[in-house]
Amino acid sequence: MGDADFSKYDLASLQAELEQEREMKEMLEVSVCDLKSTMVELEGRLHSVDGEGNEWRTRYETQVDLNGQLERQITLVRERLEDLQGNPMDRLASIRSYDDMPVDSLRQRLKVLANEKAALQEQLIDCRLRIEQEGKAFHKTNDERRAYLSEIAKVGKLHSTHHRDRRQNSTGTENTHIHTHVHTHTHSTLIDC
Repeated sequence: MGDADFSKYDLASLQAELEQEREMKEMLEVSVCDLKSTMVELEGRLHSVDGEGNEWRTRYETQVDLNGQLERQITLVRERLEDLQGNPMDRLASIRSYDDMPVDSLRQRLKVLANEKAALQEQLIDCRLRIEQEGKAFHKTNDERRAYLSEIAKVGKLHSTHHRDRRQNSTGTENTHIHTHVHTHTHSTLIDC
């Protein structure tokens, strides 16, 4: 490697280029800083929205699950109702069919009915718990709403009182200024006489 020839570079142009690069670097640093602060702000919003979204998503999924269970129950009840609405003799025939069944089949049928009953009771308990949770959530939200309304009313009252006092003070200051001016003018007139 030989000696580098720096004579073809002008010192002023190199300094100008260096200054441009410094300005560009400074602009980029400011931009990166702004982007980082924006990113932190957006992440904060995302976490707050996720919290809200999860609550509503959970409520939605719970409601969909409950609706599915209710639809299955409605279908089952409709089928049983159709069976019962048939010929009265057929209703008795279904009862008589139990008379003809062997004891083992009756026990199996009893187990199936007991399982259905247990499942329905579990669904009922789940529904009660969900209703309680929704009720608590509603009451909590309603209490928060009332607290916010109370705060808004207090702030509004304070604002109107402050505004009224400010108006009275400005009117009182004007009256005092006018009274002082009249009194000074009258006093100076008396002295001139």
